[in-house]
Amino acid sequence: MHVVVLGAGLLGVTTAYYLAREGHKVTVVDRQPEPARETSFANAGLLTPGHAYAWASPRAPMILLKSLWRADTALRWRLKPDPRMWAWGLKFLANCSAARNRYNTVVKVRLCLYSLAETAQVTAETGIAWDRSQSGAIYLYRDAEHFRAGRENFKLLADEGVEARILDAEEIAAFEPSLAAVKSRFAGAIHTPKDESGDARKFTVALAEACRARGVDLRLGSPIKRMLRDGDRITGVETGVEGGAGRVTGDAYVLALGSYSPIVGKSVGVSMPIYPVKGYSLTFPIADAEAAPAHFGVDEANLVAFARLGDRLRLTATADFAGYDTEYAPQDFTHMMRVAMELFPRAAAYDRPSYWACLRPMTPDGPPIIGASPLKNLWLNTGHGHIGWTMACGSSRLLADLMAGRKPEIDPAPFRLGRY
Repeated sequence: MHVVVLGAGLLGVTTAYYLAREGHKVTVVDRQPEPARETSFANAGLLTPGHAYAWASPRAPMILLKSLWRADTALRWRLKPDPRMWAWGLKFLANCSAARNRYNTVVKVRLCLYSLAETAQVTAETGIAWDRSQSGAIYLYRDAEHFRAGRENFKLLADEGVEARILDAEEIAAFEPSLAAVKSRFAGAIHTPKDESGDARKFTVALAEACRARGVDLRLGSPIKRMLRDGDRITGVETGVEGGAGRVTGDAYVLALGSYSPIVGKSVGVSMPIYPVKGYSLTFPIADAEAAPAHFGVDEANLVAFARLGDRLRLTATADFAGYDTEYAPQDFTHMMRVAMELFPRAAAYDRPSYWACLRPMTPDGPPIIGASPLKNLWLNTGHGHIGWTMACGSSRLLADLMAGRKPEIDPAPFRLGRY
């Protein structure tokens, strides 16, 4: 079978790998000149089942309300005359109950744990390198009440098999010496020893080369204009490439375009409740290896994630509901810069920042959309939100099983488009 995969980010390339491994002919189409040039380019670098909580929670509506007049909230809601945003928002609010939050979190963490094992398997099969760290994540809490709530919330993940140990201030300093000078600012931490970190872009680019070696045709620099439909089937993809090469045809198609999946899906009448949420990242060269963090994690009070990726320090923060706007200015990174210099003052060359902003494809409930579409030969692997790196390999293995008619190792029902 010839499968055309739309998208050359984490989800598109991992999909291509699993399908090619089974012997299918695979063509990957993407507008960018190389893989992983959008959301997968400079993400947090965390593969963390220990942070798989669904964003839709009882606390989320108040956070979004405060964001209308404050700029320092983790979630920012910008009032826009955008019907899609408001429709998505109503579905999001419907998932903010405690019961829905619990269900959606369990669905996410099960996929994350499955995917972590699949990522290890793919890495072993291919031998690719991606600045991988297996030291576990550390989730830092600055006040006692927040720490108590964090421990209580973590029981949900622990029930699903996420390992953890509790650290006090002294144990934080012993575990992560770079935080010794600021240990008094923390009430405690949760360490999840099986969480990992690594460079998503390096992984995707290297895996794309492994795909090429298996015969995958990477049509990069090919802007996707629309899919073509005849009845209940896709008949091709029209790209911006001139001439006969501008149309790509196959037997089956996989839509893995992240935030742009709903736009392309609309061209053939397939609707998906995915909305782009802008995230920001900062990357610095390591200046002092001894002062840089040996581990990775999240400052929970500020919701700033940090990870050492080889000779770089990566920080990410903020979820900005700003539509398809990917613009940014240095002041958008002030909060992250302040947290980085407070926690690791000598670690990085803070005068040499690399700024990045990307669009995270969010579903209203949190779990991604994986599986069949209303059209017979169109499949979906999209909507992974802020934790797509963690979920990528597991999602694509799940999709490959469904396309082959096999029973997947995890229940696919919570990821079907029809749940909406």
